[in-house]
Amino acid sequence: MRNRPTARRARLALAVAVVLGGGALTALPAQAAPAADGLTVQYRTSASGASADQTEPWFKVRNTGSSTVQLSQVKVRYYFKADSPDASYRFACSWAVRGCSAVTGTFGTLSNPTATADRYLEVGFTSAAGTLAPGADTGDLQLRFYRSNWQTLRQSDDYSFDGARTSYGDWDRVTAQLAGATVWGTAPEGNDPTDPTDPTDPPGGGQTLFDDFDYGSHTDPALSAHGWSVRSNSGGPGVPGATWDPSKVTFVSAGGNSVMNLETSTAGTGASTTQTEVLTKSVKFRNGTYAARVRFSDVPKSGPDGDHLVQTFFTINDLKAPMADDYAEYDFEYLPNGGWGEPSNILYTTSWETYNPDPWQAVNQHSEQRSSYAGWHDLVVTIDDGAITYYVDGQLFGTHGAQYLPERPMSINFNQWLIDLNGQTSTTPRSYDQQVDYVLHVKDQVLTPAEVAAKVAGYRTAGTGFVDEVPAS
Repeated sequence: MRNRPTARRARLALAVAVVLGGGALTALPAQAAPAADGLTVQYRTSASGASADQTEPWFKVRNTGSSTVQLSQVKVRYYFKADSPDASYRFACSWAVRGCSAVTGTFGTLSNPTATADRYLEVGFTSAAGTLAPGADTGDLQLRFYRSNWQTLRQSDDYSFDGARTSYGDWDRVTAQLAGATVWGTAPEGNDPTDPTDPTDPPGGGQTLFDDFDYGSHTDPALSAHGWSVRSNSGGPGVPGATWDPSKVTFVSAGGNSVMNLETSTAGTGASTTQTEVLTKSVKFRNGTYAARVRFSDVPKSGPDGDHLVQTFFTINDLKAPMADDYAEYDFEYLPNGGWGEPSNILYTTSWETYNPDPWQAVNQHSEQRSSYAGWHDLVVTIDDGAITYYVDGQLFGTHGAQYLPERPMSINFNQWLIDLNGQTSTTPRSYDQQVDYVLHVKDQVLTPAEVAAKVAGYRTAGTGFVDEVPAS
C-alpha cells in the first residue's frame, strides 16, 4: 500500500464485471433445525426461445417447513447441456428482492452426463440474504447466464429449461438443498445432488485462518494473541506528517454481530491527520483463498466530505530492493471521493509484480469499476499456480496473469488512509469509518465465493470465532 502518482500508475489490463446491488449487514441468528418438508422452488423464464443470447432462469424459493431457514444454507441447481465440450459460462444477477450482492452463482460438471444435462448452475446465498420464515419466499431472483464468448446458446435441449413457463410455478426439474440435504426436485438420472463439502474442511484439507473480530478493544490481549498488530509506527502511505493511531481501531456491534471499525480523521493538515491499519504479525500467507466482508463508506460520519480516502483489504510482503522480482501485493482499494487523478468513486483490484519508489516505476495489472460501493461487500481473491482472480459480492471482478503470482509469503492487512489533502481543503475536523466483519484465508485451496460463504457460516454456526491452522512459513 503506497502513494501512487497518477501519471505513472501502470494500467496494464481491465477485466470488469458490473456488480449489482449492495448488502446491508444482516444479523446472524442461531441456526434453526430445518423441517423435513423444507423448500419448494418456483421457476419461470424471460428468454423462452429454443436458442438465445443468454439463459434466464428466474426463481422464487419458498419455505414450506415449520422452522425458519437460514438462506446461506440453501442451494438451488439448474441443469443444462453445454453447447460444446469446451464451452465456458458466466453468471449474472439482474435483480433480486434480497439484493444481488447476497446471491451467488457457480457452475459445475455432472458426474453422469445425460442427453439433456452435463453441467449445472448452482445458486446460493451469502449471510446477507438473511432468513426465510415458514410460508415466506425469497421474492424474485432474476438470474441469467451466458457463454463467455457471447455466442448464441441452445436452451431447448436443457433439462431444466421450459420455454412455456413464462409465469412462476413449482418446477421439480431444479433441485434445492437445505443444510446439505436434498429437499426439492429431481436431478437428471444418476446425478442426485450429494452433500456439500463440510464448510470447515475444504477439499484437500486446506489449513485455515478465520477471525470473526469479536474483541473488546485494540488493547484486548486476545487480539495480539491471535496474531494481529495494530499499527502505531510512522511512515507511509498517506499524508506526510500523519500518524497511525491504534486507539481509533475499535470493535462495535452491527446487526447483532461484532465488527472491527477503522476510523481515519483530519482537520486539513498533516499533523491533524490520523490513519488506521491492522495487519497480521506473521508473514506466512501465499497461495489459496483470501476473503473478507468489508463495509466501505462514501461519506464521513462527521464533518465535510471530499477527502481522497483509500479503504482497503490487501496482502503484501516487503520490497527488498527497487524492482525486486520477489515482491508481491494484491489489493482491494476503494476511493469514495476519487484520487490518483480519478474524479469520483472507484474500486481497484491490483496485482503487483514490483515497483521502484524513486523514480516511480510500477509493474502491475489492475481492474477497476467506477461506481459507488458504499455498504457491505464480500471480497474474495484466489491465487493458484496460474492466475489471481478477484470477486466482489460473488461476481467476477478481474483475473490477472501468472507473471504477477507471489514468490514469497505475505501478511494480511486492512487500512484506511488519505492520499493527500487536495480533495477537501477545509480545516473543519471530519472522520471516516471502514468496518470489517470477518477475514478468512484457506491455504492452497481455491474456493468459490459460495464455498467461502458456506465455510464462514459453518464456523459461525459452530460458534467458532477464531482459528489459525496456517503454519509459519
